[in-house]
Amino acid sequence: MTIRSVRAFLLSYPLPVPLRFPFHGGERTLTKRDALLIRVEADNGLVGYAPGLATEAAKRDIDRIIAPFLKGHRLADPDALRVKFQEGPGQDWPLMKHYCAVEIALFDLAGKERGLPVSELMGGRVRDRIRLYGSAGTHMLPEHYAEEAHAISQFGFRAYKMRAGMGPRDDVATVRLMRKAVGPDFDLMVDAQTWWRMGDRNYVRETIEDIAEQLGEYNVAWLEEPLPPDQHDSYRRLRELEYVPIAGGAHEPTEHAYMDLIFSESVDYVQMDVGCQGGYTTARRLLPEVAHAGMRFAFHSEGTALEAIAAAQLGICWPERVVEWLEFPCYSLLSSTGMYPFPLAAEILTEPLILDHGDLIVPRKPGLGVDVDERAIDRFPWIPGPGTTDRLDSPGRGSAA
Repeated sequence: MTIRSVRAFLLSYPLPVPLRFPFHGGERTLTKRDALLIRVEADNGLVGYAPGLATEAAKRDIDRIIAPFLKGHRLADPDALRVKFQEGPGQDWPLMKHYCAVEIALFDLAGKERGLPVSELMGGRVRDRIRLYGSAGTHMLPEHYAEEAHAISQFGFRAYKMRAGMGPRDDVATVRLMRKAVGPDFDLMVDAQTWWRMGDRNYVRETIEDIAEQLGEYNVAWLEEPLPPDQHDSYRRLRELEYVPIAGGAHEPTEHAYMDLIFSESVDYVQMDVGCQGGYTTARRLLPEVAHAGMRFAFHSEGTALEAIAAAQLGICWPERVVEWLEFPCYSLLSSTGMYPFPLAAEILTEPLILDHGDLIVPRKPGLGVDVDERAIDRFPWIPGPGTTDRLDSPGRGSAA
């Protein structure tokens, strides 16, 4: 089987109206959501797909460097092709991360040719399902978070993650109301990355420790990224207080940084996004170290259903005591609870993923086990420019992503 073509498609969904999310010290405005679909076709007509980082830089690297390299190569072993790429242009880590996203499509393609699910190419599955946490709440009033947490529980999920950052008092009040709304047996995660993105109003160490101690009273599953990602020593000190489990990793820039996060025992849960942080390659090197350190792994995911299933195919190759969670973004429909509408996330597949009591059932069909609907390329054409802008009160400045 020889690779005939490699293509990357940027897709966009413009929100019907811009959404504004005030937080402690500023405001975030969302105008659209983007996605990257990677398509690799072989000379036998089979096609492999993958998610990737939805940026023009990623598409440019794939089109100009990765696609010309892969075209004409025989796809016998994706690992061997990666080593060859690393010996050349892959010595540049940002470029290598884009290659690792394309590599997911190579595994999808290889699995389809051999009639095997990707999990079998990763060493073999040890289970058929992976536990999800419903990820939604973004900068709302405490009572609205509680309403959404309850609604997510009614959808069958057994866990809910919210984005904190409404001010120390409201953050604690929010968790108190959520716990009351969902009862004692439902898991709650608190994503705190806004705490270090507020400029002059960033939460200081004493405030973070005080909030963590109070959150411990409500038995939260974890406190996610309460500090900037490069402050591993501070993470370790916070973890040693044992107020609440600590999660981190979604903003680690390199594999070396991940290893330091693990070896320094700075968190309880290591998180990673396979679509933009090194794909299967990095995850397969991290997971043995996570297991050896007695930590747990949780897939981070803010993209489409294709990203969720790509992560799940690797996750089920490890027992739940190592790979415990997969993030599942809950986007709203016309009348449903969720963050905001993002129909592209589901419509990139021809059929919805199978959920059962808060678990994702991972198919045994060849490759990733799902069918991509390429009509999404025409339905959701790319809209250039940033989709998210942040405004800070002090210092008065803005940023876009």
